[in-house]
Amino acid sequence: MSDLVTVGGLPLHPLVVHLVVVIVPLTVAGAVMMAVWPRLSRRFGPLVAIGAVLGLVSVIVARQAGEQLAPVTGVSADHMSWGTRAPWWIGAFCIVVIVFWLVDRGIPANRSRPLWVHVFAGVMVLLGIMALIQVIGAGHSGSEAVWGFLNQ
Repeated sequence: MSDLVTVGGLPLHPLVVHLVVVIVPLTVAGAVMMAVWPRLSRRFGPLVAIGAVLGLVSVIVARQAGEQLAPVTGVSADHMSWGTRAPWWIGAFCIVVIVFWLVDRGIPANRSRPLWVHVFAGVMVLLGIMALIQVIGAGHSGSEAVWGFLNQ
């Protein structure tokens, strides 16, 4: 275990994973609210965009730390599969959130959003749902691997 990156003697992976499971759902909720309420998008869009970037960075760190931890503890193929896909979905969601915010903030407050912006908002929400599914799948399979023995 000496090759592992640790914080206070604990492996980095379980610590960073907790950031992922908090920040990604909050960011998805913020993105849904941005899609529905233009005023909220203009006011809190930067915060949601920062959350998306933080979610992406944290999931990448969690994956790297998980790959480092896997040979020491063993990992299920299911968890590895979810963990491999999660950064891609969260990355796509992150890009779309940032682009949506940049586009939406350029629309004057006294004008409604064009149809294509509504469609783009729908794409953002769908990518957020996919990112959330990845986080839930990875988290569930990881917790089953660690705590599944309690159900036996």
